[in-house]
Amino acid sequence: MIEIRGLAKSFKGVKVLDNLFLEVPEGKITIVIGPSGSGKTVLLKHTLGLIRPDSGQILIDGRDISSMNEAELNQTRKSFGVCFQDAALLDSMTVGENVAFPLKIHTKLTNEEIAREVHLRLKEVGLSGIEDKMPSEISGGMRKRVGIARAMALNPKVLFFDEPTTGLDPVMSNAIKILIRETQARSQATCLVISHDIEVALDLADFMAMLYNGKIIFEGDPGSFKDIADPIVKQFVQGSIEGPINPIQ
Repeated sequence: MIEIRGLAKSFKGVKVLDNLFLEVPEGKITIVIGPSGSGKTVLLKHTLGLIRPDSGQILIDGRDISSMNEAELNQTRKSFGVCFQDAALLDSMTVGENVAFPLKIHTKLTNEEIAREVHLRLKEVGLSGIEDKMPSEISGGMRKRVGIARAMALNPKVLFFDEPTTGLDPVMSNAIKILIRETQARSQATCLVISHDIEVALDLADFMAMLYNGKIIFEGDPGSFKDIADPIVKQFVQGSIEGPINPIQ
């Protein structure tokens, strides 16, 4: 579903992505992990077409989005659902209006049909009956759930999650992890998750990749990741200060 070939990007002479290759299998949950500053967010923005690479290709369903014009990109993005780190809800809109927003922009559904779809999406994430609440009136975990409901509104083929458990307590973090798994199983969407939470990654991923210094240094299943002898991977898994990853960089 997603294939990244030789992706390179520098900012002000600093190389962030360095000839990066990655294949994201269709209909699975792939989690890209790595230390802070390793380029995970920049990789995600490239995959969404928000940043143009210096070189390389990003193929979505066989089409290179890095060479698309804005109109082509916008059409392709209709098959995406994006769950931002802070949920990115519009504070001036109710929960229901937030979930309805992509439906009003991209479909010709009637108001009644949109209302039914919003109710269904909120029910799927365990939040029935909160359509009239404002984002400021619900918890951080609930906002994350609303973000997932909005991302699913257009039945996307590809779901992107940016640090979905950041800022959540262990109980809510586990609930979001289960919700992502249930959402993927129900929709059969291809999921790409950016995270630094190793426990969530090992428990949730079908396929894992580790990004370090702009390159993918590991690809494989979670079991292989835990057993690998690479010192960078071992230090990241163990959370040790000692090792090749410098925590003060």
